Amino acid sequence: MSSTAVKNMERKITKIGNSLGVTLPQEVLDHLNAKQGDEIKFILEENGKVTIKKYIPKDYSVFEDFDQDFIDGLKDLFDRYNNTLRNLAEK
Repeated sequence: MSSTAVKNMERKITKIGNSLGVTLPQEVLDHLNAKQGDEIKFILEENGKVTIKKYIPKDYSVFEDFDQDFIDGLKDLFDRYNNTLRNLAEK
C-alpha cells in the first residue's frame, strides 16, 4: 500500500512589474519536474483549491495524415474533457 506525503509551504504574494506573483521553491519545482522556461497549468477547483501541474503539450504529429477538421475536433475534445478522460482511464 502506498502513502501520499503531504507537505505545506507558504509563500507571500509579491508585486512583479504590473502584476502580482508567487515564487516557487526549488522543492516544488523538483516535485513538478519543472525548470525555468517550462509551462505550468493551474486547475481551479471548488472551495478555492488550486492544483498546479507541469504542462505537457499533446503530440498530435501521429495525426498528420488525417483531415484537419478531424484533428481540430480532437484537439477541442482533449482541451475540454482532458481531466474527465484521465479520471475515466484511472478507474
